[in-house]
Amino acid sequence: MSYDKVLQATEIIIGTKQTVKALQNTKVLEVVVAEDADRRVVNKLLQLAEEQRVKITRVESMKLLGKACGIEVGAAAVAIIR
Repeated sequence: MSYDKVLQATEIIIGTKQTVKALQNTKVLEVVVAEDADRRVVNKLLQLAEEQRVKITRVESMKLLGKACGIEVGAAAVAIIR
């Protein structure tokens, strides 16, 4: 499951804005996006990931994605860094 990828990753960036910055400045291996995230919030991120041919994995819950990242709140997106 994709939540496991986040749990096992050695370096992640949490949040939509930070993930966009990582896509612009860093080598991102994969982006994990919650299906229940507001589409307006993640559109730019998804567009950048597609342009850079970064793998996009979708999970169903922001709450569970946040939990997998070790935070108490939901996360719309996470970048797994090389």
